[in-house]
Amino acid sequence: MTGRLGGLGDDAVRTRPLIMGVLNVTPDSFSDGGEWFTPEAALAHAQELLEAGADLLDVGGESTRPGAERPSVDEELRRVVPVVRALADTGAQISVDTMRAEVARAALEAGAHLVNDVSGGLADPDMVPFVAEAGAPFVVMHWRGHSTDMQSRAHYDDVVEDVRAELLGRLESLTDAGVRLKDIILDPGLGFAKRAEHNWALLAGLDRITDLGPRVLVGASRKTFLGRVGRAEDDLRPPLERDVATAVTTLHAARHDVWCVRVHDVAGSVSALDAADALAAAEAARAGGLGRG
Repeated sequence: MTGRLGGLGDDAVRTRPLIMGVLNVTPDSFSDGGEWFTPEAALAHAQELLEAGADLLDVGGESTRPGAERPSVDEELRRVVPVVRALADTGAQISVDTMRAEVARAALEAGAHLVNDVSGGLADPDMVPFVAEAGAPFVVMHWRGHSTDMQSRAHYDDVVEDVRAELLGRLESLTDAGVRLKDIILDPGLGFAKRAEHNWALLAGLDRITDLGPRVLVGASRKTFLGRVGRAEDDLRPPLERDVATAVTTLHAARHDVWCVRVHDVAGSVSALDAADALAAAEAARAGGLGRG
């Protein structure tokens, strides 16, 4: 891929999405809660993600799994800031996964480059003014409420068009508040106030999200709807067995010009993209050879 990071800007030439590696510094995330909770474990895992091909790392100190309770601001800061600071010292590109302006500010001051807010600036009234002032790239996810009760809000007439309309509304509100359009990255919010059929419909309708204009991030990695693929309703595949299905969604996102995919298993998605690139090159070479004949 040409210009893989381009300063995380929106003008870099890309032929495939960036890979955002998930670094949960939480005790209760659905997939790997507690595994990277200490700064030492988090930094070791971050190095593994980078060596596997991650373009940037998403550091989060609050679990957003359905039903999760929120940590205090002080606890989230304690979890996130030392890890961000240590990673920044290595030159890594860093996203901070937070809904709190205070945490976003501290993380950017510690060396983070991007704010990934699953509430799209709705959870904390100070977030949007802060992002507008800071001028940092800002991931705006489709959101209908906190994890404690978000699944009760999973009602749509047409999920693709409803999510598109709600993201468009956030886009207009953010630009009116002074956030630069070039800094906004949209996320359809797979798994957040969405049932399995909603997630599949959104993946099938990604073109309706990308055609809004801003860059798009997709986060399907290890989510419950992938655990149900090919299984009976009561036979849910555990999170660590959802990486192949995740890699398929990465390929799908690449075909729909998605800017970035957020994944736990970086190596799997990188390998899938590499294989797709090799196949495309072979097909192009064959087509060229047939044309000369």
